[in-house]
Amino acid sequence: MQTSMSLPIKICLLYLTCLTVSCFAEQTSTLIVDAKGSVRKIPDTFFGAFFEEINHAGAGGLWAELVRNRGFEAGGPNVPSNIFPWSIIGDDSTILVSTDRTSCFERNKVALRMNILCNESNPCPAGGVGISNPGFWGMNIEKGQKYKVVFYVKARGRLDLDVSFVGSVSGAKLASQNFRAPGQNISMWTRMETILEANDTNRNASLQITTSNRGVVWLDQVSAMPLDTFKGHGYRKDLFQMVADLKPNFFRFPGGCYVEGNYLRNAFRWKDTVGPWEERPGHFNDVWNYWTDDGFGFFEGLQFAEDVGALPTWVFNNGLSLNDEVNTSAIAPFIQEALDGIEFARGSPKSQWGSLRASMGHPEPFDLRIVAIGNEECGMPKYQANYLKFHAAIKQAYPDIQIITNCDGSKKPLDHPADLYDFHIYTNATDMFSKSTKFDDAPRSGPKAFVSEYAVWKDDAGNGTLLAAVAEAAFLIGLERNSDVVHMVSYAPLFVNTNDRKWTPDAIVFDSHQHYGTPSYWVQHLFTTSSGATLLNTTLQTSTDSLVASAIEYTNPKDKKNYLRIKVVNFGSDQQNLRFSISGLTSNVQQSGAAKTVLTGPNVKEENSFSEPNKIAPQHSSLEDASGDMNVVLAPYSVTSFDLLK
Repeated sequence: MQTSMSLPIKICLLYLTCLTVSCFAEQTSTLIVDAKGSVRKIPDTFFGAFFEEINHAGAGGLWAELVRNRGFEAGGPNVPSNIFPWSIIGDDSTILVSTDRTSCFERNKVALRMNILCNESNPCPAGGVGISNPGFWGMNIEKGQKYKVVFYVKARGRLDLDVSFVGSVSGAKLASQNFRAPGQNISMWTRMETILEANDTNRNASLQITTSNRGVVWLDQVSAMPLDTFKGHGYRKDLFQMVADLKPNFFRFPGGCYVEGNYLRNAFRWKDTVGPWEERPGHFNDVWNYWTDDGFGFFEGLQFAEDVGALPTWVFNNGLSLNDEVNTSAIAPFIQEALDGIEFARGSPKSQWGSLRASMGHPEPFDLRIVAIGNEECGMPKYQANYLKFHAAIKQAYPDIQIITNCDGSKKPLDHPADLYDFHIYTNATDMFSKSTKFDDAPRSGPKAFVSEYAVWKDDAGNGTLLAAVAEAAFLIGLERNSDVVHMVSYAPLFVNTNDRKWTPDAIVFDSHQHYGTPSYWVQHLFTTSSGATLLNTTLQTSTDSLVASAIEYTNPKDKKNYLRIKVVNFGSDQQNLRFSISGLTSNVQQSGAAKTVLTGPNVKEENSFSEPNKIAPQHSSLEDASGDMNVVLAPYSVTSFDLLK
């Protein structure tokens, strides 16, 4: 049945409808900040970084070694073996290349043997024959830069070798050095060393070792390192700086599943990764499916933490891998290995393992205070029984060390002793946003939470999207607000070599010579001031479910002044009006000196790239006429930070 409506009534209803829509569109949420009420300090350890040997993060990344498979061990201990990625220069009429077990290094016996067949009737090609190494998808050789090349050699007959960096296209030599020696002086393994200075730049160069002399030459442990690394400690400077800019207060290493291995025979064992690099056996990273020479070993992880100003947080193998377990009755050698590792890190330079550290150039102890017993293994049958053995032994020898369990204590109290519990989360963007309240109801007493791995992944994340970053920012704000329970947090993974994406997304993307941060990397910059800051009470009055906010007070290390930082996430497709009101200040907010930082973009699936490294990055601007009571507009899918000078 139809009814008619008079014109005045229609006009009135239309007016009311428009008014309702207008009010809805212009509604304002309010964030009330109490700067005087119940406040508390956020732990000094709150924000940090997590490094795992995944995606060639270390080998071919942070660790600046240019030669891949420098000891010819990647094919395994048996011979003949695969020498990938080394290639042969010449054909089988001029050179025969093989491997044997004649190396002078007891823990890595494989050496490379070159039988040069050239003679007067069968001359070598111009430039000679030999071997070539492309490094990790091309060596970055830069004009004017110097590189230290070391190799071990012996020969049957006269030695005459050219060691050269060679360009990828023209084949031109970028730097070269000739090594000669009479036969009687080179019949035993001999260390050779030189400094090569590049005369040109090539981003995809290779290292070549060639000769035109007939005879037999053995090579082993071939290394090429740029001299210009951070403090000369071997870290690629640009990648080091990307981590340093995050101002991490702890550095968790070396994994991750990398610590466990698919099988224990391929697990990271710290004793195999220390001492002279030539003597390290290396091992197959069977979780992420590549060989590592272990140039970035236990010592280098400790040194990196010190250099970046962070507390080392060591994750060690506890007799468990992804596929096998050591019975508790047989776990004693693994416990001793962990105790020895702690002694290596912080023992006297006169102790057994502390003396080895001292011989590597660090007589002072490292500041190791936190260790994790394994990784993601709580559900494995032997974990808790083994854990209790480790815990008792470590606490007896080092009662001050904080111990992290793999078991989640966010839902109910743990049934075993621990100082911290590990929590990992990889999920979609909507769920990550909702997890801003994850720790609201976590137990307030007992062990504290270490959120050591978090990230949005899969479809929402791509290779690092704005959508992922905004959701992660909301999660981090939730952790910040719950920092009485959550004492440590770090993103994962930290690095990816774009040529070997075993896991995506990641915080920092790189190749041989360039890098960029993903939006998830840039979000972390907004939390660099959180560690040690004062968390302020906030109340968010809103009718939308897309906003999350927090407020802290911190001291800017540059100007030594005190600031309030208000962070707000808008995880919605509409812009939002926000009023923030600050009460309890002993003095007014200064009108000048305030700043606004926004991370957003035109499309939630936008990503950064080598060609557009800052497509999605924080945009900074001054905040005019700042006060403790302001109205602001929040862009759709954005993270906004307001820094107000007190």
